[in-house]
Amino acid sequence: MKKIISAIFVVWVCIGCGKSSDPNNPFRPDAPKPSEPVTRSASIGIVGDAADVQTQTKGGIVIMGGGSDVSAALQWMIERSGGGDVVVIRATGTDAYNSYIKGLGNVNSVETLKIDSRKLADDDNVARIIREAEMLFIAGGDQSDYVNYWKGTKVMAAINYLINEKKVPVGGTSAGAAILGNYYFSAERGGIDLSLNINALTNPYHERVIIGRDDFLKFPILQNVITDQHFSQRNRQGRSIAFLGRIMKDWGKTPYGIAVDEATAVCIDENGIATVIGSNKAFFLKTDAAKAPETFAVNTPVTWNHEGKAIQVFAQSGTASNNKFNLNTFQPESTNGLEKYWWAVASGNWAQSVRD
Repeated sequence: MKKIISAIFVVWVCIGCGKSSDPNNPFRPDAPKPSEPVTRSASIGIVGDAADVQTQTKGGIVIMGGGSDVSAALQWMIERSGGGDVVVIRATGTDAYNSYIKGLGNVNSVETLKIDSRKLADDDNVARIIREAEMLFIAGGDQSDYVNYWKGTKVMAAINYLINEKKVPVGGTSAGAAILGNYYFSAERGGIDLSLNINALTNPYHERVIIGRDDFLKFPILQNVITDQHFSQRNRQGRSIAFLGRIMKDWGKTPYGIAVDEATAVCIDENGIATVIGSNKAFFLKTDAAKAPETFAVNTPVTWNHEGKAIQVFAQSGTASNNKFNLNTFQPESTNGLEKYWWAVASGNWAQSVRD
């Protein structure tokens, strides 16, 4: 019995010796603890390597008009990401962008976050995943969800960190493009379309015409811009004119508009030079402080005429090569695929004429 007890004592002493000599021995009180698994809140799928990488990036913006995605515009973003981690954010839908974007170029990973509550939008792990991205794409859906869920949260702060500090390419399509400008149509009370029998030019203060400003995304080059999408396909000329008029009337600004057709994208580099890519057109709308709307009031048809020359319009084709538009001067850099118009409104009726 004494020999058995002695043997047990020796084994116990050896274990104790092991605790003191091996710093990784889990029996040591000061041994390193296993790392906590990384929480990927809101993630609905990831392809590629989940480990974070850091690459050299270049800033940029993509305003995509909805409908069919423009692969060339996403490849433009991938190139600027340096092959890093791509994050797609949305409030509804699936992770279908993951495999699509992964197949367009060499990236470390593509992950989709479905951020459909303010709780998730204020989740530290959700914000961390966004901040670690080298490319961010905002999917289509309903921009009122993005406004209601994301504005004023850690997600908003993370996106603005990517834009202004980390300087990575950020873009969106349809509803995701609607929130990119400093001014934005929030759609909080529903959409505005002629197909819905809502004409903003007959009442620019319709209850659905809600425009946010200076409280969401912060692209310096889009500080005085409001965007629109599905433009020609949904005949949204009138509502874009009403948006510009509201900004002039309500805040005394002289705004610009960038309106993009479906299957078309505007790619803006770090110097503010835009290139239109895709099957259709992008429209650059330029107002003049000396040509404010003549009639612009509640329940009253708009007149914004100035002898038929109220708003300058540059329509740039996405099929033309070397087509550039300078957002610093809001003037075209080339005439390739360029059309120029005047837009005007008389008693709620929109008209277009060719400009020299």
